[in-house]
Amino acid sequence: MSLFIKVRLAKKEDVDQLVKMRWDFTNEHRQIPVEDKEYDAFYDECKSFLLEAIHNGRWFIWVAETEEQIVSHIYIELINKVPRPGRKTNPFTYMTNVYTLPEYRGKGIGSQLLQEIESWSKDNEYKFIIVWPSDESIDFYKRNGYKLCNDPMELVIE
Repeated sequence: MSLFIKVRLAKKEDVDQLVKMRWDFTNEHRQIPVEDKEYDAFYDECKSFLLEAIHNGRWFIWVAETEEQIVSHIYIELINKVPRPGRKTNPFTYMTNVYTLPEYRGKGIGSQLLQEIESWSKDNEYKFIIVWPSDESIDFYKRNGYKLCNDPMELVIE
């Protein structure tokens, strides 16, 4: 039996699932998980961020769902560039928080989300998508047409 996946933008009704997935995603990649007693404070902060993000027009949270359960998501932020004379300046897209529930990995769902985002980016004339992949995700992105580029420079402010 094949899995029916619906890809769409997140709605405010998705916030509880998205908060829990962000919590699980973070704990999956930490050696020492965040303690459960911290969930309520995190929930409030993350819920506030998500509600603003869903409505502000700068963030686009793409979800893949089956039977009303979100099983994968990708967050896209539009980054405006400084205008240049002689050409139209469109934002580029920054991709982050790419996550699929463990039991749904390896089924093409993440690739399906990436294809939808690529199509949406073309339709909106966003010229490129940037992502900082983890070591474990590099092959996933390569399979979907992404190429490694030079690392950016950073200054850590402490």
